[in-house]
Amino acid sequence: MDDLDDLISMVGLLTERIRKFCLGVIAACTTIALQAGGILLALAHPPLALATALLLFVSLLYHTVTSPRLEIV
Repeated sequence: MDDLDDLISMVGLLTERIRKFCLGVIAACTTIALQAGGILLALAHPPLALATALLLFVSLLYHTVTSPRLEIV
């Protein structure tokens, strides 16, 4: 019975590694696709790409200003 429990645990650990690898591949593909889309947008419609970048920058600044500060003691 103990060997069966070890086998199930081993399969669980193996599937966790496979899941992490698949999520990493998906994240890498998504990152590459977003970057390629941004480059293609900048080449096809520069004003639209500039407006998108400015909106993202302003939202980042707004989030930075309005988020609560962490106090380090």
